[in-house]
Amino acid sequence: MPRRATTATAADRSTPPHAVVAATPIAFVRAIVTAYRRYRKDPAQALRLAQIAPNLLLDDNARITAWQMEQVSGAAMQELDDEALGWFARRLPWGSYGMLARASISAPTLGVALKRWCRHHGLLTDDIALQLQEQAGTASITITERSDLGLLREFCLVSVLRNIHGLACWLVDSRIGLLETQFPFAAPPHASAYAVLFSGPTHFAAGPASIRFDAQYLDLPLRRDERALNQMLQHALPLTVLQYRRDRLLVQRVRQTLSSHIQTIHSADDLATLLHVSPRTLHRQLKEEGATLQGLKDEARRARAVELLHRTQRPIKQVAEAAGFQNEKSFIRAFKGWTGLSPAEYRRQATPLDSKP
Repeated sequence: MPRRATTATAADRSTPPHAVVAATPIAFVRAIVTAYRRYRKDPAQALRLAQIAPNLLLDDNARITAWQMEQVSGAAMQELDDEALGWFARRLPWGSYGMLARASISAPTLGVALKRWCRHHGLLTDDIALQLQEQAGTASITITERSDLGLLREFCLVSVLRNIHGLACWLVDSRIGLLETQFPFAAPPHASAYAVLFSGPTHFAAGPASIRFDAQYLDLPLRRDERALNQMLQHALPLTVLQYRRDRLLVQRVRQTLSSHIQTIHSADDLATLLHVSPRTLHRQLKEEGATLQGLKDEARRARAVELLHRTQRPIKQVAEAAGFQNEKSFIRAFKGWTGLSPAEYRRQATPLDSKP
């Protein structure tokens, strides 16, 4: 896919190049310079285009902006005619990743599209293999290294995962929160940048490179067509840096999380931590989906309370605790608001399905 790269922050297209946060590690620029050396070419023009001073490459703590990374990587891909930027034994000519995207765009669901991408990527190179797996409600995309990636190993593995995650979000027009990311190499000096590169926790020296996310995203239909793809391919880099505001599964994920942790979730902070988002983002996205956290929390509490009152003979105080209430009085007051009856009255009117304690 044209002009793909790995960056740590999204640049607002209307913002001047130097007015955004510089968060991309200089190590990734060094990797591009390494690719130039492999092809025995001079990176000077690409660095000038990106306004990256050569002495910046000597500073281990240096960072550049997303705009700068887009410029230097886009120039490198064209000058080297290699969209993989030297990662693999053979170059991936300009348009290679666009071909993979076209092969996936007609898929009925994201799961099918990602399987096609992983399978077809193997036709481009034997150096790595991508695999989509689903188990116990989670999906993972794993990279198997089949050759020594050398000095470009980190840049390659990070970029491939960022690219496929960005493409997945774009295909379904939804933020896909990552439950976990792992890499086989030790934490690099710039490990702090990974908190921006990947949502959710990142683990180093932890097995093959992979990302893990809720498997329900795989069932979402694709929301892009060939026309949208043609437009996207003109500037594909934002796929890897765009922070999607919408999460089409967020309400469902909130419901499931509340149902499983209703006793331990006492605030938006608690829930946001479990979902790997900020409380502000959580409230904003729920509002965009026409829901509120309090409404979903009441729904989960009510369902839990009704189930226990209907199926068990537990004391009202225990039912209140199991439904996530701090005390019995607040539970009774809330329950009356939901049903018009007190918990005791509701229990007397209901027909118990069993009498388990």
